[in-house]
Amino acid sequence: MGHSRPLWMPYNTFIRNQPMPTLNKEFSAFCAQRDAQNTIQLNVRKWTLMLCDALVDNFKSRNHGKVGGYDAPVYKFYPEEGRKYFKVIMEIPNENRDPSRSVHAFVDKKTGEIYKSASWKSPAKGVRYDLRLIKDREWLLENADWSGGYLYAR
Repeated sequence: MGHSRPLWMPYNTFIRNQPMPTLNKEFSAFCAQRDAQNTIQLNVRKWTLMLCDALVDNFKSRNHGKVGGYDAPVYKFYPEEGRKYFKVIMEIPNENRDPSRSVHAFVDKKTGEIYKSASWKSPAKGVRYDLRLIKDREWLLENADWSGGYLYAR
């Protein structure tokens, strides 16, 4: 704070007598920043769910329920939350055993950046899209295809 306490003054009296405007400004700026971060993170969750819905709709509209002349399995897309990313999981049901699952994409929970998956555990290098950008988000919701072709480097 820049002020030194006289040795004869109790510490709690010294603190009480200090000016607080800078501390209040810093705290209010911190609160505003934290609120903005929380809003972005909530929006990223919502946009990730919207992407999953768009992928399901794309599969249904492209294939009309058929793949190779046979009835197509019902693909499910859903986010699975990790420490840093949402994994967009593509699940294909199997009648005789557990469903087949793969990672379609990774979405950074804090920034909304979308990455192609390199493996089950990690994304490929290089941001493909940013959900915070309205232009990217609108394009994605219109053009994202269930097979992931849109995730290759452009």
